[in-house]
Amino acid sequence: MGVNLRAGTPVRGLGPAIRPLAVASLAANIGIVVTGGAVRLTGSGLGCPTWPRCTPESFTPHGALGVHGAIEFGNRMLTFVLVAVALATWVAALNYVPRRRDLVVLATVLALGVPAQAVIGGLAVLTDLNPWVVSLHFMLSMGLIAVSVALVRRTRRSWSPIASGGSALPARLRGLAVAVFCVTFVVLYVGTVVTGSGPHAGDADAPRNGLDPRLLSHLHAALVYLLITLSVTALVWLRRMGGPGEARRAAWMVLMVELAQGSLGFAQYFSNLPELLVGLHLLGAALLTAAVTWLLLAAGTRADCRQQSARRETPRSAGGQRVISGSTATARNSRAR
Repeated sequence: MGVNLRAGTPVRGLGPAIRPLAVASLAANIGIVVTGGAVRLTGSGLGCPTWPRCTPESFTPHGALGVHGAIEFGNRMLTFVLVAVALATWVAALNYVPRRRDLVVLATVLALGVPAQAVIGGLAVLTDLNPWVVSLHFMLSMGLIAVSVALVRRTRRSWSPIASGGSALPARLRGLAVAVFCVTFVVLYVGTVVTGSGPHAGDADAPRNGLDPRLLSHLHAALVYLLITLSVTALVWLRRMGGPGEARRAAWMVLMVELAQGSLGFAQYFSNLPELLVGLHLLGAALLTAAVTWLLLAAGTRADCRQQSARRETPRSAGGQRVISGSTATARNSRAR
């Protein structure tokens, strides 16, 4: 029996808003990746040269900081929007009746993760945009997006604890979903290292990691090839073995985002990293994280597989006798002759 988040369930306070707030958390966490990328791509990473204040004397920028100060300060203000959405989501999870521990845990991770993200962003500023700290800042954003996807999925009307308690998929398919998820995060991290070795540091004087960007780009591309191979394999197996419809849809989404991301990656590499393409590539990374998380969670579902198993079972009559189809009966008669 599914958990209905609308009708027939007693709620109080913000409880009824848990679904739209979960979606808002996902959108906000993806959005902050894009705006953060805009800060870096416009060279505004040190537009506010210190943290938590914008300048040693003020929390707000002054005219001398120019447009870069305004861009960086604006991105910092968006963090408060993210905090507000995360706290509202947490309150809604606490107020949902009957109490759902899974919703509370996921909402709590988001409520704590957003301030942690702000602190790491502050450390990046205090270390003059050290590329390793910036990488950590980005990867935490990807983690928060993954948690947001899990929360959105848990708040849908068709979700139920029974359907999610285990998986009817073969172990190799579940393993493939895990491999796609893990390799994606490796690809994303290597991508941040590539970024840390090249231009678009966020400030003209920001340090670079000193690694060879060409060599790292080839390593990054090789990992992308591996990821696409795993994703295609997962999709083929899901189709051939009649996997859950949700898992097949998620696998298609993963593959489409990967191909779009790969195309953007090659385009930006051979066009000297134009800001617009780099920004789109950042958005693609966030969408890819959401897609592979969806695939990972969908591969752990049981509901669709149970329905397919029920359809494959031989039907029985009302009296409990097995009903033999006409084709089966004909085959048996032929063998009897």
